[in-house]
Amino acid sequence: MTINETVEECTAILDSILDDTSVPRNIRRAADEIKNILSDQNESIPFRAASSLNILNKITNDPNMPQHTRTLIWNLASQFEMISVGD
Repeated sequence: MTINETVEECTAILDSILDDTSVPRNIRRAADEIKNILSDQNESIPFRAASSLNILNKITNDPNMPQHTRTLIWNLASQFEMISVGD
């Protein structure tokens, strides 16, 4: 899978989080912010991934996050870590 395909997959996961009304508003807001960061063509993909990972780290321990969303967040974090280190 190429980096661009990985970013597209991450964007699809973010869309599913944004469309899920059971997810608290602050987490959907963070997902929207990450989606905007990923679409910023002025920055390199590793930088966008690292910035996105930073936001994910802030919301990971939110006690109000549904378990299914937490799993998606961990998956995103893993993807962003791989992109940001260049694997």
